[in-house]
Amino acid sequence: MALNIELMKQKLASSQNKNAGKSNDTKWRPSEGDQTIRILPTKDGDPFKEFHFHYNVGKNPGILCPKKNYGEHCPICEFASTLWRDGVDNNDDQTKNAAKKLFARKRYYSPILVRGQETSGVKIWAYGKTAYETLLGYVLDPDYGDITSSETGTDIVLSYTVPGTPGSFPKTQLKPRRRPSVLCDEAIADCDALLDSVPDIEAQFDRLSSEDIQAMLDDYLSTDSSSEMSSSETAKYGSAVDKKISDFLS
Repeated sequence: MALNIELMKQKLASSQNKNAGKSNDTKWRPSEGDQTIRILPTKDGDPFKEFHFHYNVGKNPGILCPKKNYGEHCPICEFASTLWRDGVDNNDDQTKNAAKKLFARKRYYSPILVRGQETSGVKIWAYGKTAYETLLGYVLDPDYGDITSSETGTDIVLSYTVPGTPGSFPKTQLKPRRRPSVLCDEAIADCDALLDSVPDIEAQFDRLSSEDIQAMLDDYLSTDSSSEMSSSETAKYGSAVDKKISDFLS
């Protein structure tokens, strides 16, 4: 059999990609309008993963919360709780709102195959609570059952609407196809190989230590990035609080 040159090119490109292990190529966001997806089964039997993240800590993207996810100490949770208590004690809604922006938020993730784009491989779709509960409702409905089954599963039509009003959130509607279908056939992909390629979703995120998160928080709270925060609770949660409340509300 002749050497598959195209496959060799793909292997080289993958090897040269330093971020291949956490490539954004696996992340999928719906386009406006209708698209059809198939949620894929996972080896542990749970294709609906949930994780807690902290946002609004400087320019950092979502930070995996060590407390909510793993039961470990989380400096951001501690700081947000301090802000919240201060707002409650002083009947200060602005302070409480600032705390809310730091509270851990839950996001849900599933491995999917996008119909019509099967050659692009397995994607990871992130979604909210409403979609999560809708999907679990279909799974627990005997008319649908295991929507992830390779042989008798169900494709989902996802309708994504981008709001025209500033500040409004996009809307996602999910509707299962009326008839079950196979996940893939020879014309689409090698089904076994496809399922073997389903990534470990948790491995897509950086799990930072409490010490690393503390350093990120200290850097964010510091009025002077070149100075070190005092180790005392007063310095850590005192004057810095006033400054960051202003930042949150600006």
